[in-house]
Amino acid sequence: MNAPDAPDPLERTFAAFPPAHGRGFAQTWWGQAWIKALMDTALDGEQLRNGRRHARQGAVGAVSVRPGRITAVVRDRDGTAYRSDVLLQELGDQDWERFLEMATDRAGHIAALLDREMPPHLVEDAAAAGVELLPGIGDLEPECSCEAWDHCPHTAALCYQVARLLDQDPFVLLLMRGRGERRLLDELQLRSVARAKEPAADEAPARRGVCADEAFGAADILPPLPDPPPLPDEPGPAPALDTEAPSADGIDPVALEFLVADAAARARLLLAQALAPGHDGQPPQPVPTLDQDAVRMAASVPGPVIAGRLAAGTARTRAGLDLAVRAWRYGGAAGQAALEEDFTPDPEQQARAMRALDAAWAEVAEADRPRLRPAGPARWTVLGAGVQLRLDPDGQWWPFRKERGVWAPAGPASSDPAEALAGAPGETA
Repeated sequence: MNAPDAPDPLERTFAAFPPAHGRGFAQTWWGQAWIKALMDTALDGEQLRNGRRHARQGAVGAVSVRPGRITAVVRDRDGTAYRSDVLLQELGDQDWERFLEMATDRAGHIAALLDREMPPHLVEDAAAAGVELLPGIGDLEPECSCEAWDHCPHTAALCYQVARLLDQDPFVLLLMRGRGERRLLDELQLRSVARAKEPAADEAPARRGVCADEAFGAADILPPLPDPPPLPDEPGPAPALDTEAPSADGIDPVALEFLVADAAARARLLLAQALAPGHDGQPPQPVPTLDQDAVRMAASVPGPVIAGRLAAGTARTRAGLDLAVRAWRYGGAAGQAALEEDFTPDPEQQARAMRALDAAWAEVAEADRPRLRPAGPARWTVLGAGVQLRLDPDGQWWPFRKERGVWAPAGPASSDPAEALAGAPGETA
């Protein structure tokens, strides 16, 4: 399709189509609706047949489209040229107001137009708003220099060629109705921006969301997203809830204050991660279990009262919670799992583990190597040292040491068992 020949946005001129032997003039449903309006309006079927023949032979010249009128020079078989016009009533200002309101509510309609499509529900929604976009019986009024009073072969040929234009760009129809593409999109964007700034009424019902095509279509008419918020230096302070007013049954103000402060700290952490370079390429973090989240909160040093409640809520003793907190600080959920879960490697994982243990001290003299004894499917204890290595499903080695008869986390994990063991001190009394 050609760009407008003139700078006036309310007039577009399209180059003549080549002959259209053996093909229909309308491939889309809205193009076919245009031809149906012509057939319903014309009184003489023979004139329409002659018009189709003219159009197929390429007798229609460049087509000028402007509000309310389409114009072209059409040549007879003997070469005689006739100026032919077809008039279509423009929509009034109130009609456009209703159309714009309807389209602003349904961004998917604009997405379809931008894709050069006119879905039936767009026309139906416009009609429900009192705006008829497509012509009907008697809406295509002919004018021709051949002085025919009804549709002649020249105006019929012009209409057939315009159906081909409509197939390619439904904005041609909207221009005939009175508005150019640029003006329409500008007005829709202004309305969308204004609507986005309107405060929501308290009594307004909650929206159920929008269809995917509407959300996608809004990208072309809505303003760009604002810049991301700056990262605050620290989380906001929690409100003081321990007042003289009695609290509701079952509500502990101290615990609620802690939960609010924890939520603020987590929000700041998530924002920092979201603003970090390359965040969009990172896989999503797994959602922690309730037990893992309780240990995470206990690791934030909540104080003895809250720690006691977290221990009771996770069916742990205070000493057990302290061990879980230490494991969490060394390695998060994976560290906690190494402490509390029994991992059984499959044969391939077991073979890799044995190769890793053999390679870890390969360059160390036999007398200086630690003597390892299996203490479970994925655990090896160093004889005489009170130290243990534990393997996790990701192939990481975790050091543990004996403390008062209990195995306790002794350091972060490493892919090298010798490195993991080097950071673990021996047994404590």
